Amino acid sequence: MLMISSECEENKKKTKLLALFKNPTKVDVINIAWPVLVELLLSSLFGMIDMMMLGRISDNSLAAASVAAVGITNQPLFIGLSLIQALNVGGTAMVARYLGSNQSDRIETTLKHIMLLSLLMLAIPLSILGIIFTDSIMNFMGAQADTLQAGRYYFKIIMVGFVFQSLNMSISAALRGIGETKIPMKINLKVNFLNVIGNALLIYGYLGFPKLGVTGAGISTALANVIASIFLFSYVIKGKSIVKLNIKKPFKFDKDIIYNLVKIGLPASIEQMVLRTGVLLFVKIVAGLGTVIYAAHQISLNILGLSFQPGQAFGIAASSLVGRSLGANELSKAEDYAKETRRIGSMISTFMAIIFFFFGPQLVRLYSNDPEIIKNASLALKIIALVQPFQSSQFILAGGLRGAGDTFWPLVGTFCGVLLVRVVLAHIFVNIMGLGLAGAWMAVFVDQFVRWLFVYARFRTGKWKYVKIR
Repeated sequence: MLMISSECEENKKKTKLLALFKNPTKVDVINIAWPVLVELLLSSLFGMIDMMMLGRISDNSLAAASVAAVGITNQPLFIGLSLIQALNVGGTAMVARYLGSNQSDRIETTLKHIMLLSLLMLAIPLSILGIIFTDSIMNFMGAQADTLQAGRYYFKIIMVGFVFQSLNMSISAALRGIGETKIPMKINLKVNFLNVIGNALLIYGYLGFPKLGVTGAGISTALANVIASIFLFSYVIKGKSIVKLNIKKPFKFDKDIIYNLVKIGLPASIEQMVLRTGVLLFVKIVAGLGTVIYAAHQISLNILGLSFQPGQAFGIAASSLVGRSLGANELSKAEDYAKETRRIGSMISTFMAIIFFFFGPQLVRLYSNDPEIIKNASLALKIIALVQPFQSSQFILAGGLRGAGDTFWPLVGTFCGVLLVRVVLAHIFVNIMGLGLAGAWMAVFVDQFVRWLFVYARFRTGKWKYVKIR
């Protein structure tokens, strides 16, 4: 009897395993999400290696100033990137819808609109402003004198690379809209690998190259963005994908595409402005704790970047699959995709949370041997671990809503969570109660919970299934 029971249990396990891989919803989600997840995780890993290289500069004061300079530069840079990404949200949703409704002929003109609007309205003007007002921006961000001295030229060089980075994001967004996620993954992995090599050569001056420190890291990053642009352009111009780019074909503005981009992209843009404004104010609060504490904060953020990736990857998968399903008028399928992406992404994020909670000091030691940095960043990582379930679920469900073109409620959640909760609580916890870096990250925890509440409540209503585009 025991033998028969054991065989039955074994058969049940095999049946469940087979069902897992035969479930078409899971298969579709994993097929789109895994290349994005690999790309984002390895990009974050390469970014971590960059930060480790700077943190290992022999002069400890210069190392801390270099790490802080990268962190301060990233904040205004992320404002620009987030605005471009918001425009790309509309592009991804539209490309997915057009694919689902068999209107593939509209995909190329959508891509051209996104690229031109990104360049002319955002990337080029913001790049020029960043180069001209470098010192003013870094001072406003709370840079100490040593950070400004170390990072001035890094900032200017990164703003040049920003123009090419915006083009890369637009093409990648269109490719992800049709579920073609492997090409951006392969290209980004190649250029990130080249970036790490370039950093090693230009930061430390290996093989006869000049020893440029953090400025060398900026040159390597900008060149990597240029190379990625060349690869992506070559791919879409060759016409091997549904996403094509015929540069000989005359371009005409399409009022319906502009309408859709404004309808979907405007709330997403405002959301990103709110988010980045809130984060900027938050960073100013943390920067006031001094260069060493800010370096610990930046290392915590760098490690946290790893935990963003499952949510972002499965959020992108949700956008593509939800948009495509709604384009084909398959409403229940769209909801199934959203739920499945959240389920898988949340499992991965929970696993990462356990690592952050129990192995924080070991992770931080990869960046720095400074006891003060290790102590503060390790404590921050424990709080980050508690953030994970809400952060991942919020990212993924918001991705599904954006794929449907429903970008208003993620905006409301971000406004309340970041501006009304994170900034206010960070000021109270850090400046009034004196809780230091731990207080700042406690504010982040409450912010993520509030944003999750708004997005989850909107998803439960099901009204996002009926958003129309032209």
